[in-house]
Amino acid sequence: MTPEGVRIAHPDRLFIGGQWVEPAGDGVIELVSPNSEEVVGRVAEASEADMDQAVAAARRAFDEGPWSTMPPTERGAYVRRMGEELHKRAPELAKAWTAQVGGLASFAPIMIGGGTMVFNTIAGYADSFAFVEQRESMQVKAAIVAREPAGVVAAIAPWNAPYGILSSKVAYALVAGCTVIMKPSPETPLEAYIMAEAAEAAGLPAGVVNLVCGGRDASDHLVQNPGVDKVSFTGSTGAGKRIGEVCARRVARCTLELGGKSAAIVRDDFPIEVAAAILGNTITIMSGQVCAMLSRAVVPKKRHDELAEAIKKVMEGIRIGHSDEADVQLGPLAMKRQLDRVEEYIEIGKVSADLVTGGKRPAHMNKGYFLEPTLFANVDNKSRIAQEEIFGPVLCLIPAEDEEDAIRIANESSYGLNGSVLTNDADAAYRIGRRIRAGGFGQNGMKLEFGLPFGGFKESGIGREGGIEGLYPYLETKTILLDAAPSQL
Repeated sequence: MTPEGVRIAHPDRLFIGGQWVEPAGDGVIELVSPNSEEVVGRVAEASEADMDQAVAAARRAFDEGPWSTMPPTERGAYVRRMGEELHKRAPELAKAWTAQVGGLASFAPIMIGGGTMVFNTIAGYADSFAFVEQRESMQVKAAIVAREPAGVVAAIAPWNAPYGILSSKVAYALVAGCTVIMKPSPETPLEAYIMAEAAEAAGLPAGVVNLVCGGRDASDHLVQNPGVDKVSFTGSTGAGKRIGEVCARRVARCTLELGGKSAAIVRDDFPIEVAAAILGNTITIMSGQVCAMLSRAVVPKKRHDELAEAIKKVMEGIRIGHSDEADVQLGPLAMKRQLDRVEEYIEIGKVSADLVTGGKRPAHMNKGYFLEPTLFANVDNKSRIAQEEIFGPVLCLIPAEDEEDAIRIANESSYGLNGSVLTNDADAAYRIGRRIRAGGFGQNGMKLEFGLPFGGFKESGIGREGGIEGLYPYLETKTILLDAAPSQL
């Protein structure tokens, strides 16, 4: 069973070793629409035995197959073909995202288009990246630096932007020469099924791409499997810490793109109405379920009340509705447990801050996981709503004494993923951006460019995705010292 408009050939099976196989158990994952709260799909649930089978298949494909030793340009050609197959299925991918997490149908083509584009972009690195190069040496006639694939990769994606994030992991791993086990979130498996079908249609060798969708215990088992050389994980900081601990015990490689509590600093030169429009509308993107979301706004104390009133006006004008309605600005949260989580934080916030607007379920929405955009003012930056990732349409407005105090507040966080300054002065934006302890920073809004390095400082993660830097974590560097230069590299 799959949502309307999404055609999956074998939703009751797993893709392992180039074959659609029956799972070892009889578990089923149900997909619930956040718009209607109705079951809209079912897929097979992988057990620990299935995870082991997938690792074994990927291990054979890496150790014995041609993939890891294939010329990078040939691997790049496969990746391009996979991207072409996915481009054909863009409407299905868009419908899958909306059906599973309630992403706005109006925004879905942008999300899906970007996810497919990475296959062609990353495939280009197969042609241009120096996988092998000769360097100067004081000891030998020929010093060779070779960058070789890290091995078997467990690619673990979150539920908020499952296609784009998983696409990036898979494309980088494949271009590097790794074999891959795709482990999507159990809430959003459909995109991974379509990707597995695209890999099959593109003719990738058996075992190079595998798909297993399982719950927490089976996923933990996958990460612990010694046949996995590297884990690429995007998700919560709590889960990332667990994966980091497991990988550290066996010195496995890992890339972790985790949570955030990013701050936007509002400078005195920036108009209140424009700041309110940026902040009030940004927090509704994907219902606030974005790791790099600007969920804290730091403003001079003398402008605090004026900005709070302006943001309130913006938020109260946001149109809330079902994801497939064309003029809707804010759809549902992705699932019941996420709605419960955000509502719990709202209750916590009421104790220590001023609830300016929102905080309730819309009166006109009888079903679905909908919540009004919410603004807290006079927030203490040390409070839980300012320090913990809520992952919903909740904005904290924090007063600061001056610019220096604002920078201190922005950095006063265990996270360091993103940041922004609202100013018309580019020099000031650069100066402040260099002082913010975060992996990304933008002027006048949540600026994200996934063709460039993306990742976090502190508890927001380890490593980078995007750009040429996104290829490095899937490679190991080898130095070869020779008495004479080889006839060819």
